[in-house]
Amino acid sequence: MPTNQFDVVIVGAGGAGLMAALYASRTARTAVLSKLYPVRSHTGTAQGGVGAALGNEEEDRAEWHTYDTVKGSDYLGDQDAIEFMCSEAIPTVYELEHMGLPFSRTPEGKIAQRPFGGHTNNETGKPVRRACYAADRTGHMILQTLYQQCIKNQVDFYDEYQVIDLIIEDGITRGVIAADIATGELHTIHAKAVILATGGYGRVWEITSNAHSYTADGVALTMRHGIPAEDMEFFQFHPTGIYKLGILITEGVRGEGGVLLNNEGERFMERYAPSVKDLASRDVVSRAMYLEMRDGNGINGKRFLNLDVRPETVNKYAKLDGRTNTDGSPYTVTGEQILAKLPDIIDFCKTYLDVDPLRQPMPVQPTAHYAMGGIPTNVRGEVLLDKKGTVLPGLYAAGEIACVSVHGANRLGTNSLLDIVVFGRECGNRAAEYANQNTFAPLPRNAADPARRQLDILLNGPGDEKVDVIRRDMQKVMFDHVGVFRTEEGMQQALDTVRELKQRFARIRVGDQGKIFNTDLFEAWELGCLLDTAEVTAAAALKRKESRGAHAREDFPKRDDKNWLKHSLVYLTPDGLRIDYKPVSITKYQPKARVY
Repeated sequence: MPTNQFDVVIVGAGGAGLMAALYASRTARTAVLSKLYPVRSHTGTAQGGVGAALGNEEEDRAEWHTYDTVKGSDYLGDQDAIEFMCSEAIPTVYELEHMGLPFSRTPEGKIAQRPFGGHTNNETGKPVRRACYAADRTGHMILQTLYQQCIKNQVDFYDEYQVIDLIIEDGITRGVIAADIATGELHTIHAKAVILATGGYGRVWEITSNAHSYTADGVALTMRHGIPAEDMEFFQFHPTGIYKLGILITEGVRGEGGVLLNNEGERFMERYAPSVKDLASRDVVSRAMYLEMRDGNGINGKRFLNLDVRPETVNKYAKLDGRTNTDGSPYTVTGEQILAKLPDIIDFCKTYLDVDPLRQPMPVQPTAHYAMGGIPTNVRGEVLLDKKGTVLPGLYAAGEIACVSVHGANRLGTNSLLDIVVFGRECGNRAAEYANQNTFAPLPRNAADPARRQLDILLNGPGDEKVDVIRRDMQKVMFDHVGVFRTEEGMQQALDTVRELKQRFARIRVGDQGKIFNTDLFEAWELGCLLDTAEVTAAAALKRKESRGAHAREDFPKRDDKNWLKHSLVYLTPDGLRIDYKPVSITKYQPKARVY
């Protein structure tokens, strides 16, 4: 079997993986393995901006950003980690600018900023311009910029390689086993340090903004090695996905003045969040939309609402709100200005809906969007084994698959791109430092056998079950019962169904028996990851008897800080799931009711 050796190996080539690779490669020989070509990674779909309190267009402070993130997390975020991220946001954004990232600009040439949900001036309570953006292609620009820098630094890329297993022996990380998708050949990648940056797992749900490749690979790999998954009950539903498709309509639309309207033409968010209205945090807006649709206020009685960014609508509500420009003049926009700031959104709607947002409202509904939970890490990106914070030497995680936890029960918009660049950099630096202080731990004999067995089972099973059928059944039951609102009965039904689907999964057989680009085989392997993750998510949600952030229970509608102000840790064991808990790190901000 081919074996390669690197000081640092990174799994995943999205923003977190490329940021980690860029910094690790400055002092260590670094490789990136990705099942996609790097600039096709899901970071490229992030539209609206990266949060940083630059204060370029109005007064802002890192302390305000920290408080908004704590408040947005429904006080489940670890405040030491949040403070670190928000303070590092400012120099990190300027560093991206110096790398060549083409941010949109103010007339004075500074990085332009716009409002986003949950970001406020803490003194006035009004929305603040904090999102640094490149039109509505911010994630795409981050990917392109970082990839160019990695090429410059001579990072080794293994494109279209699917990592099947981690090599961990005697409590030390020693590398990964990966399959070359083009040939089906397994490769051993021997490493001193491994960074997991594989992204989220939105494909657990039926309607999602996530790419087809977002299949929980990273968290499944670690759970199968006895590492817990943290806060898996918290998965964010973004308020504005394109009706039926789930493709994201950025929060930047509302940042530019767009408003949500129900079937009566009412701006209903005035009832749910009277202070910031359409710019409340995502969990608040998603629940409000769900309630409007449940009460029969969906457009023509259907399960969607309208997002209106037509210039006449924006200008009408900007005047009613007393919204002003930074110079104090009344805020107004033209169609040309909206087109310049939201070109991709307008193009998406024309392409997929035959709707022109400059002349017609956009039909939207909540869509499964972002994982707040994942692999537990500390602020250095080191993977943690238990509630005591025991570090697994040589293993790191960054980005959406990691749980630091800076997002707690609900992530603020723009903090995902911030998370990947701040903690991606931290992981790269720390992994390289670890690699330079240690020698290569010897590889175990037959290191690839577990990975080979996984693939052999999929190729040689009974064959009376189909991957697409099981995946569709999983996605439907999770969307119906572990979605925006949850009940004990529904979540128990979802958990029972997923466990039944796992038994059926053992009876599949991949139809394509070849080795060359056998995508059927790798999609079957990914489905196993999704099923493990769905089970853990439903079990953790069923156990948490309160409503907090994205976890909203109709049978337990209130937040319960006395019993549930704690992180969950779920272990996947041979005897079933085991759930433990650990405390939240609270430094400055004691929990209180969230008011928007």
